[in-house]
Amino acid sequence: MSSRSGSADSHRRRYRRIASVLQRHGLGVAAGLLGLDRWIPFDKGAFGHARRDEPYTSPEHVRLALEDLGPTFVKLGQLLSTRSDLLPPEYLRELAKLQDAAPSEEWEPIKAVIREELGADPDEVFGSFDPNPVAAASIGQAYAAMLHDGTEVIVKVRRPGAVGQVTEDLEILRNLAERADRRWEAARQLNLPGLVEEFSRTLRAELDYLHEARNAERFASTFAASPDVKIPRVFRDTTTSRVLTLERMHGIRVDDLTALDAAGIDRPQLAQRGAALILTMVFEDRFFHADPHPGNMFVQSDGSLALIDFGMVGELDDEVTEQLADILLGFTRGDVDGLTTAVLALSVTKDGADRDELRGALAAFVSQYRGRPLSEINLSRLVGELLAVLRHHHLQLPPQTALLFKVLMMGEGLAVRLDPGFQMLKALTPFSRRIVQQRYSLAALAGRWARASADAGELLLELPATLRQLRRLLDTGGVAVHLRAAELEPLMGRAERIGNRLIAALIAAALINGIGELVSGNLRWRGREGVMIGAGAGVITALGGYLVWTRRRRR
Repeated sequence: MSSRSGSADSHRRRYRRIASVLQRHGLGVAAGLLGLDRWIPFDKGAFGHARRDEPYTSPEHVRLALEDLGPTFVKLGQLLSTRSDLLPPEYLRELAKLQDAAPSEEWEPIKAVIREELGADPDEVFGSFDPNPVAAASIGQAYAAMLHDGTEVIVKVRRPGAVGQVTEDLEILRNLAERADRRWEAARQLNLPGLVEEFSRTLRAELDYLHEARNAERFASTFAASPDVKIPRVFRDTTTSRVLTLERMHGIRVDDLTALDAAGIDRPQLAQRGAALILTMVFEDRFFHADPHPGNMFVQSDGSLALIDFGMVGELDDEVTEQLADILLGFTRGDVDGLTTAVLALSVTKDGADRDELRGALAAFVSQYRGRPLSEINLSRLVGELLAVLRHHHLQLPPQTALLFKVLMMGEGLAVRLDPGFQMLKALTPFSRRIVQQRYSLAALAGRWARASADAGELLLELPATLRQLRRLLDTGGVAVHLRAAELEPLMGRAERIGNRLIAALIAAALINGIGELVSGNLRWRGREGVMIGAGAGVITALGGYLVWTRRRRR
C-alpha cells in the first residue's frame, strides 16, 4: 500500500471515530440547544464515562466529547476555554477542567528519542536519569535528572509519533471548519477557519521545544534583576526541538494554602506579588505567560515566585495596546461613543454589527459602574459583562487580547484565593495610568502622525485609479444613489473628521521633518533650535486643540 493510500485510510478511520463520538454526544448537545438536556441521562458506554443519576449538561457533553477524541481536541478545548468573547461562562468553566494528561509512554521509545537527539544514552549524557516520568502529557513527558556537576534538571521529551497525529488532526479540523463555515450561519459568525488556524500555530509551536526554550530565556532576561521572580535556566547543550532540559524548580504550589501558612508565608503580600508579576508581564513587557495556573507557579523558601512551562505565551503589539487604552479611557470617562468606536476597532469580526445597538448595550454596561469605587468592582465580573456584550453582537477579539483577558481573570482568582480582600482593579490602577500617559506621549503622537501621513500618501496614490473606476461606473449607469438628508449628516461628519486628520497629519509630518532638517543639517540654526522646536510644539498643540474643538462642535 502506498503512503498516500495509507494516509487516506488513516483519515477515514479518524473521520469515523470523530463521527462516532459526535453521534454519541450529539443528542446531549442538541437537547441542550433545545433546553431538554436535563431529561437525558448519560450511561456508561463505549467511551468509559461513569454512569450517574444526575444527567450531564451540554457543556459536560462537549468536554467529554473532546476528551474522547484525544490530545489534539483536548488542547483545542483548552484554547477555547480562553475565549470568553466566543463562549458563555458555563462552557468556559467546563472546558477549563480539561487536563492535558495521558498514559505514560514506555521507556525504551523515550530512550531512543534521547539517543537520536543527544547522541548518547541518557545515563551517559546526564549524571543520573530517573526513567519514571514525573509528568505525562499528550505531546511529551517530563523526567527528573541531574547534570554531571550536580545540578537538578527536568528533561522534557516529545512522544514518538506526536507530530504525525497532531498534523492529521489539524488537517481534519481545517476541513471540518471550512465545511461548517459554508453550511452553518453560526459557524460563519465564529470564524471557525480563523480559529483553527490560530490553534494550529499555537499547537505547532508547542511541538517545538526550541520555541519553549526561547520563551524561557526571554522571561529570564526580563526578570534577571528581580529578586521576587525565578525563571528556570535552559541548558542548551542538551536541548533540541524534541528534548528540553530546564533547571528544576522546587517550592510550594501557590494555591496550597495550608503549606504556605505552615511555612510562614505572608499570603496577602504573596497575592500582591503574584498580581504585580502578571500585570508587569502584560502591561509593561507586553510578553506574558499565558497559562499561569497554580501548577505552574511555586513559592520558594525566600518567598519568591518560580514560573515553569513556557509553551504558551501571549504578546501584545502597539496597535492592540493603543486600542485597549482607548477602551480603558472610554470606560473610565464614561465616553460611550469613544468606547463604542474603540470596541469596534479592536474587534476582528464586525461585519453586520449595528453600531447604535452596540452603543446602547455599552451605555447600559458603563452605567452600572459609574461613580462606584474600585473596591466595589470585581475585574472578572466587569470583563465578563463586557465580553457578553461582544458575544451578543457577534464581535470577536484578536486571539492575544482574548488570552490577555483570560490571564487577568486567572490572576485575580488566584490572588483572591490567597487574600479574600485583594482588589485587582486597585493593583491595576498604576499600570493603567502609565498606559494612558504613554498613549499621549510625544513619541506616541509622533508615531501616529507618521502612520497617518503614510496612509494619506497611499490614499492619494490610489485616488486616480479609484476615480477612473467610479467614472466608468457612472458612464455605464451602474450606480443608483438614494440619499435622505438624515443620512448625509453622519457621512459628512465622518468626511470632515477624515479631512481634519489628513490635513493635521500632513502639516505635522512636514513640520516635524522641517524642524529636524533645520536643527541637524544647518549650523546657522543651531543657536535658534530652542525657538524653532518651541514654535513647532506650539503649532502641533494648536492643531490638536483644533481637532478636539471641531470634534466637539460636530457632536
